[in-house]
Amino acid sequence: MTTPLAVVTGASSGIGAATARQLAAAGYEVVCAARRADRIEALAAEIGGRAVTCDVSDASDVAALAAAVGDRLEVLVNNAGGALGLAPAASTDVEDWRGMYESNVIGTLQVTQALLPALVASGAGTIVNVGSIAGRTVYEGGSGYTAAKHAVAVLTETLRLELVDQPVRITEVAPGMVKTEEFSLTRFGGDQERADAVYAGVAEPLVADDVAEAVVWMVQRPAHVNIDLLVIKPRAQAAAHKVHRES
Repeated sequence: MTTPLAVVTGASSGIGAATARQLAAAGYEVVCAARRADRIEALAAEIGGRAVTCDVSDASDVAALAAAVGDRLEVLVNNAGGALGLAPAASTDVEDWRGMYESNVIGTLQVTQALLPALVASGAGTIVNVGSIAGRTVYEGGSGYTAAKHAVAVLTETLRLELVDQPVRITEVAPGMVKTEEFSLTRFGGDQERADAVYAGVAEPLVADDVAEAVVWMVQRPAHVNIDLLVIKPRAQAAAHKVHRES
């Protein structure tokens, strides 16, 4: 029996790395794709997978990823992306917006286009787009990120309509507050104090493994079952702007 193959983008840290590990534990051979070669090479060695250095916003990198994957693919997890800044829309840096759109939206589109033939060829492919509750609601200071994640949600829904006659499931997992080593640190340009403040007083935010476990559950449903959208938040978070913090 052929080992099923999965691709995880943004696999160098956080949700991506956790998902790669859990998919490998579930019996998949995992192609770990990200920009930081040293990290994904170490991860691939750890889980018996493969590392492909890839910037999802770069078309030539994405073409190289597709070539490395080959003709058959069972699972694609479009996880690469992230947030930059928390400035009001009236004064935000347009380059931050452009960066978020390129990584979250254009990257997801390009990787999906490149790997779709291999997913179809598997006879039962699954695409998991890692969205966010920011793709369902908005909050002050988050306009660039919420715009990008709303676009990911719309892309997911459109693909599901357009590919309904193909043997590929189109799914989205939309996490709320997830405490990882880099998400907020990247958002605030390396400002550790601001990054730590995001989670201050929250006893149990989600961690990367919580989301990874949900992704593995989604892809392991019977082939006729499509999990359109799975929203996952910590109990302390009722909405993007409503979080219980202990004093």
